[in-house]
Amino acid sequence: MDKKLEISLTSLSDKGVKEDNDDCLGAQIPSSHILKNKGIVIAIADGMSSSEAGKEASHACINGFISDYYSTPDSWTVQNSTQKILSALNNWLYSRGHTDYQSAKGMVTTLTILILKSTTAHLFHIGDSRIYRVRDQQLEQLTRDHRVWISNHKNYLNRAMGIDLHLDIDYRKVDLEKGDLFLLSTDGIHDFISEKSLKNTLNSSDSLKQKCHHIFQQASDNKSDDNLSLQLLSINNLPLPEEKEVIRKAQERPFPPPLEADMLLDGYKILQEIHASKRTQIYIAEDQSTHQKVILKTPSINFEDDEYFIEQFLHEEWAGKRIASPYVLQVINTEKTPRTLYYVTEFLEGLTLRQWMDQHPLPSVDTVIPIVEQIAKGLRAFHRLEMLHQDLKPENIIISPTGQVKIIDFGSVKIAGINELKKQSDDPDTLLGTVNYSAPEFYLGHSGGERSDLYSLAVITYELLNNNLPFGKEMPEKATMRQLSQLNYVSSIHLNPMVPNWMDGALKKSLSLDVKMRHEDVFEFLHDLKHPNPHFINTMTSPLIERNPILVWRSISLLLLSINFILLYYLVR
Repeated sequence: MDKKLEISLTSLSDKGVKEDNDDCLGAQIPSSHILKNKGIVIAIADGMSSSEAGKEASHACINGFISDYYSTPDSWTVQNSTQKILSALNNWLYSRGHTDYQSAKGMVTTLTILILKSTTAHLFHIGDSRIYRVRDQQLEQLTRDHRVWISNHKNYLNRAMGIDLHLDIDYRKVDLEKGDLFLLSTDGIHDFISEKSLKNTLNSSDSLKQKCHHIFQQASDNKSDDNLSLQLLSINNLPLPEEKEVIRKAQERPFPPPLEADMLLDGYKILQEIHASKRTQIYIAEDQSTHQKVILKTPSINFEDDEYFIEQFLHEEWAGKRIASPYVLQVINTEKTPRTLYYVTEFLEGLTLRQWMDQHPLPSVDTVIPIVEQIAKGLRAFHRLEMLHQDLKPENIIISPTGQVKIIDFGSVKIAGINELKKQSDDPDTLLGTVNYSAPEFYLGHSGGERSDLYSLAVITYELLNNNLPFGKEMPEKATMRQLSQLNYVSSIHLNPMVPNWMDGALKKSLSLDVKMRHEDVFEFLHDLKHPNPHFINTMTSPLIERNPILVWRSISLLLLSINFILLYYLVR
């Protein structure tokens, strides 16, 4: 879960046979949150030789862009940030060229920018500098030259920075893979080295620095008549992709066909289908490379044309991959490239908590607390990443034969900073969770928070202890404010006298219909379950007839019977 974008970079720039070096190179590899929010910038510029101030133009573009890019708001996209900056730089170059040099070629330069963010490369390009990529030993030119050829020996740039007030920048984005190699070069390099030689050098076993020097030397030996500049970088490590990247990539993959035992899918051998609904299928499979059992979850072919369903399915996988906790189902981040739409999770043995509760209708308090503690730790793993589970219920919890508890299912997870799925927000009657376990605020159309997940945990805890629901009856499908206000909490003493009154007080607090009255978080709730809170001890002392009505009426009956015997005795005398 600590994976981040990591690259190796080496650069070379030399004036070559020219009197001065009009090329400019730039790169910035930030750290921490800046790396995540803005990415890595690598840029190269070649001041036009016929420009009066080509060198000044190339340096102004590289230095100005890098400085301004990291000053743009984090909320701006890479494309929006870059295009705004480049437009301003172009206007400045054009104005300076005409004002200071009285020429349309006063300050003109090529500019090629590579921005690496998450698992995507963003390419911005104008002029005849280039970006190449080597993947699986295949060399590909990712940019096209903006150069017009008049004859075999004469050509000119028809697009460059500062040449026109109208800026026409090429933009494209490509997926990154670990091991990708990128080369940025000016024409003093790539015009004097064949594609075959370039490919052989880049695919050699030499170090990055050695490859860079070899390419430079080959161009020089081939009588390059221009400045020689290049940047070479390799992708060493990649973070987990952002959700929009996952969705974009996955939309290109087809739905898998119905799977049967012994079929193979990307190296997974299907063992058996264990669940099927109109929305998804779940299979036990064996990873043929490790011989480990795993779970494959596939979408139903019925939703192949449903864009919302696909996004929801992928959102589920994306959220699961971000949580690393022994109390949450592990979604496996496999190195295999899937050909169809599915995702893989660890295989869990055991029962759902619902099945376990059916087999243990009234477990001891000492048995319940460790189960609740593990669920709380799982929920805390969600909350640390600013995620809400929103559908916590016994059916979404697995308990192993050894007592290990794990939260499963990420279908309703909400992540801070990511808008809720469109259909959810468009339909106020859509309840994200499950009736009886969803917090009251959801019924009223309000957004939830950590205390909403806490409410669900408290319902489960109450049910484990008392084999009943906390308000004595099922919640209505679409509860109104009036219906909610008529609900009365049923004290545990009526159902299980073994539950201490201070523990019941903790349950009642986190089951409050008013979200502000609940515990601050799951660990505060857990603490009050395990340690007597004096406040609950003092306030939970209720009349005996409420705490044990059977005992009260039995005592009254015995008293009345005794009185009748006494009266009868005196009457007989």
